[in-house]
Amino acid sequence: MNRAVVSLNSAAGIDARRLERLLDGFEPSFIFQPVDPLPEAEYVDRLRRIRREATVAGHDVTLVHADGIGWYHVSNSYLRYICDWAREGVLVIPTDEDKPLTLFSFFSSSVLLPPAGEPLLVEDIWQVGTWGRESYNRPGRMVDRVVAAVAGFLHDQGFARAQIGTIGDATSAGYWNGLKAELPKASFIAAQDIVDRMQRLRSPAEQRLVRAAAQLADIGIQAAYHVTRPGVTDHEIYAAFTYAQLARGGESGDGYQIGINRWGTACGKPYGHVVRDGDLINLYISATTYRGYNAQIARMIAVGTITPKQEEVLEMCVEGVRAAAAHVKPGALVSEVANASFEPYIRRGYLGSADSRTMPYNWNANEDGSPRRVPRQAVPDEDWERQGRRLMHVYPATLGPHNPNAGHQVSMPKFTHYNIASNNHDRLEPGMTFVLHSQWLDPMVAGCNVGDCYLVTAAGAENLSCHTPLEPHRVKL
Repeated sequence: MNRAVVSLNSAAGIDARRLERLLDGFEPSFIFQPVDPLPEAEYVDRLRRIRREATVAGHDVTLVHADGIGWYHVSNSYLRYICDWAREGVLVIPTDEDKPLTLFSFFSSSVLLPPAGEPLLVEDIWQVGTWGRESYNRPGRMVDRVVAAVAGFLHDQGFARAQIGTIGDATSAGYWNGLKAELPKASFIAAQDIVDRMQRLRSPAEQRLVRAAAQLADIGIQAAYHVTRPGVTDHEIYAAFTYAQLARGGESGDGYQIGINRWGTACGKPYGHVVRDGDLINLYISATTYRGYNAQIARMIAVGTITPKQEEVLEMCVEGVRAAAAHVKPGALVSEVANASFEPYIRRGYLGSADSRTMPYNWNANEDGSPRRVPRQAVPDEDWERQGRRLMHVYPATLGPHNPNAGHQVSMPKFTHYNIASNNHDRLEPGMTFVLHSQWLDPMVAGCNVGDCYLVTAAGAENLSCHTPLEPHRVKL
């Protein structure tokens, strides 16, 4: 290695030669089995169901929109769910089966080219392009150009006076408003509930993808365990997790958080924290994504000696997940699962009720609805201070779980999901996938966040994240 580079890394506190050696000898406890993309027949069936619902609703044509939101991500998963298009665009779905699907996409620097860039069942793709004087030296706005292109197409296809269903999100408003102005004699009706209902239950092929995503998370966690020891940084732990899952087919390395402090109450991105005796580490795997499908799990790592209060909170949260999981089976009320999760909290006096409406949680406002002030107090953090910064507020602002629920649906990114909460009295059905998590954070005292990803089966339930124990991983000194 160049001596100047070694000197620079040493000055920054980085042992460059160690970084690539941390995963030496790492072997996951199981062999990951890749899963092929969903077969085209699955998309044919989805299109058939969408067209049937559009027929019942009286829509002559349905428009589906996802917007680019930067960093090669889109604002929702509707296009990917319907035609496996992972980028932005407006998809035109005529209700009549003899009329083809057409896609208008506003390519930019985040363009996706084949493979993994070919929409299924789509006959024509129209490249609208991006517009703007500064970046492209082309006058105009991209939204206006998309609206004009789609409106012209709909007019030419005989939909100028049609009933049009719209599937999208908050970023779609400018497009829908523009189309309403361009096609004043057409009616526009929100129709995203069609897809939201369809993706509530995972097909057998989808279940295999969610299971694979959960396995990637397990392997990533095992890699994180492998490298965690005093002196290692949060960047290195995060990188070990990321490498292990991306190397086996994961789609993204930014769908999760790592938090390390003395109380187990941190949750965020790595910033240079050096692992020390007494640290509690939260691996909050909000999403590992595999072929568009997510899994979510959470694990804790205890380094050396922690306090009795922290041990109690860890035990309580593990019990919470186990208690909830014991109730997962077809026909069970979602509220029963949620209430069971909080029984260990109530038994220990941490909560008075499992009622999500009255339960305290970390991001809660004041009881009267007014904003809660985050306590201002200097909190020692030598790793942050070494970088010239100071931590001047206490997080979280109040004690409780992260959210007043025991989990939520796991699906594709940005889909509307149901919560595992006391006010959800739906019944579980085979094909549902969700995370069961138990969380408790008490500022500057103790914290825990653990959870598993579950699939409801005909016989009961399957823990998809079964390759790493729910109990905290212990780093003995």
